[in-house]
Amino acid sequence: MKNARLVVIPLVLFLLLVVFLFKGLFSDPRELDSQVKNKVLPAFSLPDLMQPDITYTPESLKGQVTLLNVWGVWCVTCAVEMPYLTELKNEKGVHIVGLYFDQDLDPDFGTKTLNRVQQEVTSMLSRYGNPYAFNIFDVYRDTSLDLGVTGAPEHFVIDAQGVIRMHHIGDINERVWKNKVGPLYNRLVADASTGKFDSDKTSTSTNANAKTISAEVK
Repeated sequence: MKNARLVVIPLVLFLLLVVFLFKGLFSDPRELDSQVKNKVLPAFSLPDLMQPDITYTPESLKGQVTLLNVWGVWCVTCAVEMPYLTELKNEKGVHIVGLYFDQDLDPDFGTKTLNRVQQEVTSMLSRYGNPYAFNIFDVYRDTSLDLGVTGAPEHFVIDAQGVIRMHHIGDINERVWKNKVGPLYNRLVADASTGKFDSDKTSTSTNANAKTISAEVK
């Protein structure tokens, strides 16, 4: 009996491991529930990328439905999706706000000046289109980390009350917009126009302290 148990237990563990790996192999990470879904935006106080004297907080994103786009000039896929995002802005009136961070402005690197970043951003937007109402400059990526961002591009659909309703990992193209992001965005816009709000689905962010970042990047 003891020998049989020694054989069965490793076999069961092996089968469980196979099932776990099989499930992970065929799962789509874009469909995973985000840790911030149905929560209010985490507290922040960050400068405008192009006009650092302007400061944004979560209150800046209230009043209308917003597609928050995490991006950077270093991100190839961001450039690929930018023409379609610009189309969404110009033809469908989608309100898109950028959450920008630059790899070379990490505190551990810090080799790029703000002026150079602005030049690179201007060049990229001139080439691929500018879908943004404005860009929030997440200098040290604190807000991105609070949102659970792992890379770029990533997108958050935020309702008019400042509550995150979707976290989409990856680019947005026509198929993704039509089948996934667009229906929710349009429904939230319709709800906002009638004053409808699902307060029962909202939980409060655990981050109570705003992170203030200096606009001076040397």
